Amino acid sequence: MTTRRCDGCGTKVKIAGGIGDLWSFDFGPTDGMILELADGSEHFLCLDCVDRLPDDHDPTADDVAALPTADDVDAPPTDDE
Repeated sequence: MTTRRCDGCGTKVKIAGGIGDLWSFDFGPTDGMILELADGSEHFLCLDCVDRLPDDHDPTADDVAALPTADDVDAPPTDDE
């Protein structure tokens, strides 16, 4: 199985297919996708980060940069929240 880091949160995401799956017979789905955004940039994002992109405008590279990292998502809430 091959993995690739999500450009949004930085987590390792499984990519289906390839020679590794031939030997392991692990034919599950890919957990991310490459998106071409409104500004012409391309980013590989996990499905969770795709869901976090804004719905009120066409996403850009700035929106990907604003996504929380895996550490931010897993962090316990602070007293301010």
